[in-house]
Formats: sequence, C-alpha cells, structure tokens
Amino acid sequence: MIRLLAGASLVPLAACTTDDASTSSSTTTGTSSSASSSSSSSSSAECATIPEETAGPYPADGSNGVNVLKESGVVRSDIRSSFGNSAGGTAEGVPLTVTLTVVDAASGCGTPKKGAAVYLWHCDRAGDYSLYTEGVTDENYLRGVQETDDKGQVTFTSIFPGCYKGRWPHIHFEVYGSLADATAATSTTNTSQLAFPKDVCDTVYASDGYSNSVGNLAELSLDSDMVFRDGYDHQLAAVEGSVAKGYTATLTVPV
Repeated sequence: MIRLLAGASLVPLAACTTDDASTSSSTTTGTSSSASSSSSSSSSAECATIPEETAGPYPADGSNGVNVLKESGVVRSDIRSSFGNSAGGTAEGVPLTVTLTVVDAASGCGTPKKGAAVYLWHCDRAGDYSLYTEGVTDENYLRGVQETDDKGQVTFTSIFPGCYKGRWPHIHFEVYGSLADATAATSTTNTSQLAFPKDVCDTVYASDGYSNSVGNLAELSLDSDMVFRDGYDHQLAAVEGSVAKGYTATLTVPV
C-alpha cells in the first residue's frame, strides 16, 4: 500500500488547447546538474543505494491493476508512442532523452550492472498517465523496458513530463535483476524516481502545450514535495539542452 500513496493527489488535467505566450524560450539552453549524482561514482565512501521510493498509483506493473510488462513490445527505447493493441497515440511534447547508469553500490559504484533491466514510465505533458487517466486509458505510451548494456546504461527517447497538481516533475523507474524478471514483472530490486531541476522545468513549461504545468509548479518545491522532501541529491538528474533541440537527462543509479 505504501507504494501506492505518492501521487494519490493527482488531478487529471485536460490537454492544453492554447499556446503559451512565451515562445522565446524555445531557443534557451538550460544546463543543470546534481553534484551528488556525479560524485557518487567517484568514491566508495560517497556511494549509496538509490533512495527507495513509491511506484505511485499508476505503475502498470501488475501491482495496481493492469500489467504492461507482460505485453509484447514493451521492450523498447523510444517510448513516445503506444504499442500493441492500444489506441496507437503518440505523446507530444519537448523531446527528452533519459540515460540511467545502473551500478553496483557494494563495489563503490565502480562496477556497472550489465544485464540488469529498467522499467521506466512517466506522465505526459498534460500530467496524465497512460492506462489509468480518463481519456488515455486505451494508450500505453511513455512506458518501456530496456536491458542495461556493458556500461550498465539504458537510454529512453521520450518527452519532458508535465507537472500535475501536488507532485514535483519526475520520472518513475524500477530496476530488475534481468530482462526476464522485468518482462515477467517479478523480483524488483529497486524502485525510485528521478527529479528535474527547477530552472529547466521553468523553461520547458513556458513553451507550447505545458501551460497547465506553470501554475502547478508554482505551488511546489523539491523541499516540499511528498516524495523528494526527505532528500533528493541522489535523484536530481543532470539536464542539458534546449526547448528547440530537446533535452538530455542523466542519472547514476546505484543498486
């Protein structure tokens, strides 16, 4: 039940139909990073397992209704479109590439976890979750699984998530011991969330399609968020890019 608590205050948002007046930000380059993320791999004394967080009420891993992990096609790198027998929609928004590097915490974060698997999911720019939120229950976009490579890395092509009422902008992920475990939805080793820096969120949310996120973000802070308020140094992604060219978000995930 604890895994289902965070996000309970989510209020489904209607998709935006008006353009935001601030379009000049599309050429703004934003760079923000987490010092803890980069330094955690430099010293075993500083290496700590990624904080365990709730999967929220919309995981689609079988723990709260639907299970997308057992569907053919869920293993993929580009998660912007729905797959299989879904409605076939595509999530629109500012391009985002997410790279997670899974490492062994017991070895001081110096050993990549090759052959592990990551299931990643997040809301769309309107703050809606596929398979759960009214209007997108027939979609399964913004969900995908990948096996880590020799460097312990997985990379997903997605869109920048919106900010819905009550939660700081974030991405959910679960780490599994193997791809077989992930697609069988068994033996999760770690469940956590990735947070985005405020300056990048401000820039993205000034662009078309994210107008609802502006007010929601204004009511929040990382220090007041129900998940990140107990500490977010090891979950704050390093983010670079621009609205026009898209963003990259990277995070080291010690397990």
